[in-house]
Parts: sequence; structure tokens; C-alpha cells
Amino acid sequence: MKLYVGTSGYSYPKWKGSFYPQKLAATKMLRFYAEHFRTVEANSTFFGMPKETVLEKWAGDVPAEFKFVLKAPKQITHIQRLQDSADSVSSMFASAGTLKDRLGPVLFQLPPFLKKDAPRLLAFLKLIPAGSRVAFEFRHESWFDDETFGLLRDHQAALCLADAGDDLTVPFVPTAGWGYLRLRRPDYDEAELKTWAERVLEQKWDEAFVFFKHEDEGKGPVFAKKFMELAGQPSMSANLG
Repeated sequence: MKLYVGTSGYSYPKWKGSFYPQKLAATKMLRFYAEHFRTVEANSTFFGMPKETVLEKWAGDVPAEFKFVLKAPKQITHIQRLQDSADSVSSMFASAGTLKDRLGPVLFQLPPFLKKDAPRLLAFLKLIPAGSRVAFEFRHESWFDDETFGLLRDHQAALCLADAGDDLTVPFVPTAGWGYLRLRRPDYDEAELKTWAERVLEQKWDEAFVFFKHEDEGKGPVFAKKFMELAGQPSMSANLG
């Protein structure tokens, strides 16, 4: 299994001193980040896809094996709510294609108020371009049943296994040949990280993407590094404190 572990976003000035060097320019953050991790979850794309020139610059700042995971624009997930979105989906994947081999999965994070609607999900899954990897983060418990899991399996779409420490419990159900986890709690001790790493390694996935939450203290990079170490895949640099 190839593990891609990182954080949700990278461009955080408050991480200077804990992760980034104190005087590192913002324009050099991505290059520095990519020296430590093989992936990043780009949350900025939730507010709109960047211009292709921006995506080209992203791609040029990272190694060939690096993967950008994009959060789908809210136009698709929160405004259109997966309906009447063929043009939006087509435009998003066309722009995302600028990243070429550095494009990882696309995450569709649904709003908490959107309850299960199997016909809506099926129609949407049919819009996804062949060969694209997509994950769905459902935030209403009504989605967690065999019908939903079956639809995801039929289209090799991953159920996002989110651990937010809130009232919503997401079942650990693999639905694709690859996995997607968002470990969102503000704190994890080593035992908890080891348990999560073991759960991931037990799966028959070819790849797994694991992201830790952004917070001002800069704990996300530390958790990501420790997770990789516990999973037997040390981070790309030993310099992360």
C-alpha cells in the first residue's frame, strides 16, 4: 500500500516557527511542505477552482510523486447539492487536469443538512469522468447504510472516513480499492495514531490518503509525521520538529 499523508492546506503563517522557518516567504511554503509530505488536501478549491496558471505553478513547486487532493467547489456540493451540476463537474475536472500526474482524488464534502438521497447520488456518480478518483464525506447519518455503500462500490468511490470527535460516527467501511481519511480532532496521542495506522494498513487498498486538520498551533504536521512513522513509512525529511 502506498500511503499519502499530509494536512488540510499548507499556507498558514501561524505555522512559522513550529513547522515553517520563521522567515520563510509565503511563496516558498508549498515547496518546503513538499519536502516533508507527499500530498496536501487543497481546501481553497472549495471556494472556487484556481486559474490554470496557478495550478501549473503548484505542480511546478512539488516533486513528480506529489499528489494534490482537491476539495470540490461549494457550487457543486452546497449550492447545487449534486443536482444539475454536469457543467460544473465538467469544468472542475477540466481545470483539475492541469495538474496532470500530480492530481490525486477529489473530495466531495456534503453539507450536514443534506440527508440521504440515493437517486441523487447515483445520478451524480455517473457524471464523474472515467478514471477519476473521488471520495464523499457525508455529514448526515442517514447516508450510512448498505445502499449508499453499494453505490460507492459500484463506482469505486471512497467513503471518506472522517474522525471529527463530534456526534457523528462514520463507520469504517471500505468502498473502493483505495482509502481516504480525515482525522480532524485537535489532539491525538501516540496510541490513537497507532490504532488508526493499524486500521489503514489492515485494508487491501493500493493507496490511502490521510489528512490531519489545520489548526493554529501547527499540530497537524506533527501528527502527520508521527502517523507515517507508526505506519512504517517515515516522513520525507527528518527535520520536522
